Amino acid sequence: MTETLVNADLPAQLAGQRILVLNWRDIRHSQAGGAEQYMHEISRRWVDFGAEVTWFTGREDHQPAEDVIDGIRVVRSGGPLSLYGKAALRMLRTRNRFDAVIDCQNGIPFFSPLFLPREMPIVQLIHHVHQEQFRTRFSAPMAAVGRLLESTGAKAVYGRRAIAAVSPSTRLELRKLGFPGAIHVVPNGTIEVPKTVGPRDPEPTIAVVSRLVPHKRLDLLLGQFAIAAASVPKLRLEIMGDGPERPRLQQLAMDLGLDDIVTFHGYQPNHVRNSLLNRAWLTVSTSASEGWGCSVIEAAAWGVPCLALRVPGIRDSVVHGSTGWLVDTAAEFGPALVAALETLSEQREAGGMSARCQDWARCFTWDRSAALLAGVLMEEGALRRGGVDAGGSSSDMSTLVHFDMPAGANLEAILRPTDEVSENQGRVSVLMKGRDEFEAFAIMRRIGVVSAELRAVGRSTLLAGPGSTFTPADAVEGM
Repeated sequence: MTETLVNADLPAQLAGQRILVLNWRDIRHSQAGGAEQYMHEISRRWVDFGAEVTWFTGREDHQPAEDVIDGIRVVRSGGPLSLYGKAALRMLRTRNRFDAVIDCQNGIPFFSPLFLPREMPIVQLIHHVHQEQFRTRFSAPMAAVGRLLESTGAKAVYGRRAIAAVSPSTRLELRKLGFPGAIHVVPNGTIEVPKTVGPRDPEPTIAVVSRLVPHKRLDLLLGQFAIAAASVPKLRLEIMGDGPERPRLQQLAMDLGLDDIVTFHGYQPNHVRNSLLNRAWLTVSTSASEGWGCSVIEAAAWGVPCLALRVPGIRDSVVHGSTGWLVDTAAEFGPALVAALETLSEQREAGGMSARCQDWARCFTWDRSAALLAGVLMEEGALRRGGVDAGGSSSDMSTLVHFDMPAGANLEAILRPTDEVSENQGRVSVLMKGRDEFEAFAIMRRIGVVSAELRAVGRSTLLAGPGSTFTPADAVEGM
């Protein structure tokens, strides 16, 4: 049996900690999405560890000013923009009431270091970079302000404070903007992986769970689906989700002559979503960019592979050739869709890919996400208490080390709070973050390990963790 830990002492370290979460919406906001679910799932686990978690967040007209949800205190005030000023005033009034802060950026930062003590541990949580979205959703002057605040403004205010990014793609985009400090990858959790899946529909069926908004580009999907439908008899597309694009997309489906094989289900409760996914052969994504592919991993939990465009976030959640396929251009999508369905029509091929999908989905649990983010917070806290202003390691390299534990060795003495450990019948695996093979080897020598298997890790291993049973079909991993 394999047991994976981030740091066994983290729950005890969180007990009694007063943690402030800054987020523009809470889980009960009418427009709450994946970002809110991410921080809520982690927060409620921190409460179980004994932490006191308080959210400062925006308020809709129907929402009370204060609430308690799953043990989390929620304080609401302000709309989408006025929230930031109100949060700043509240931080100034309560600046000594908290021990640590998770500052969730949704394009516009809260700039919490300006309003809190210098020694306060503050971790920025970033799902994805909004530079291109600012250009497409706002006027030129407003977009320029947004880009400035997210990049130059944030770098000036947060300095080298730690960042938690949900994927290697987001980390790369932040590096391109010039963020210099430690950027830790803390992926999303997902739904519980079912023990059995299927049976699949007898006819080829594609299921998509998505908000119907412009950057998801479901219009592109419908155009490419029309190409595939001309070659694949009895092909169907089931779309779950709602949003402002729905009327336009329904009209487009009619114009393309697809209205009898494309169904818009609207928003559906989990049991309906799960039923449709369980029957599907394939899910797809034509999104322009994501921080992470939540719906891709949810489908993988049901053993459903994904065909997607190779864009940030999605290229992390789809392991090409193992849990689905990635294509580089929209023009390739229709032919690739036909090829994917042909592959999945073979029972053996479909069964193998389904099993790999479920193994991949098992890597992503909210318990692990909560422990990883706690580790980032604890590491930042240790640096602040030590008077270190430069932040932790800014290296994005990580090393996986396998070894047999020497008698009397103290593994905890060499671990950072962000490292992950697994043990299987006496064989120990450590995923050391921010360290290359040479550094990892020197560290292992300090506890008496003279023989170890070391290798630099790629995207899939970093995301899966050291205790995963998932093995990519392609041994070469990209970053």
